[in-house]
Parts: sequence; C-alpha cells; structure tokens
Amino acid sequence: MTDFDRDVYEAVKRIPEGCVATYGQIAELSGHPRAARAVGNALHRNTDLDGVPCFRVVSASGRMAPGFCFGGPFEQAKMLRAEGIRVVNLHVDLEEYQWKI
Repeated sequence: MTDFDRDVYEAVKRIPEGCVATYGQIAELSGHPRAARAVGNALHRNTDLDGVPCFRVVSASGRMAPGFCFGGPFEQAKMLRAEGIRVVNLHVDLEEYQWKI
C-alpha cells in the first residue's frame, strides 16, 4: 500500500454511515487536491470493505462507480440502500446525502 492509498483510506473511513462523499471531496480531505481520479484508482485497490467503506464514495454527479470492485454499481447501490440512502437509476441525490464537513 502506498502513502497515497493510506491517506485516501483514512479519509474514506471518516464518512459517516448514511452519507456519501465524492472522489474530489476525498481527494481534498486526504491532502491530495485535484487527485480525484487517483482516489478512484486507490479505492479500486481496496481489499477491506468493512474497514474502508469505499461504497460511500460516488462521482461528482452522485453516480455509482461503474467499476465498483466489490460487485459493480448495482452492488454499491444495494450497500448504500442498506444504510438508508435512496438510490435512483444508480444515482444519489448529493443535496440530501453528501457528507457536509
């Protein structure tokens, strides 16, 4: 694991249950602004879904990750719904569910 991955995973661990964050938001929180795409790559390498809830990270438009590494976007949506987050057409309403820091 790289230092970058570790920074990203620590930021993702802070997302409260029932909320989502965007890749850009995690980039900022992890100390790597403008690295949203690299955040996605780091999350794709995550092997600890219980410890690093990467399913809570969505695109800037609220879209599920097309390549969600723990079963694809439908599985990500299922995990978010289990936390009470409404997912419609594989999108989350960021006005309602985005983590406000």
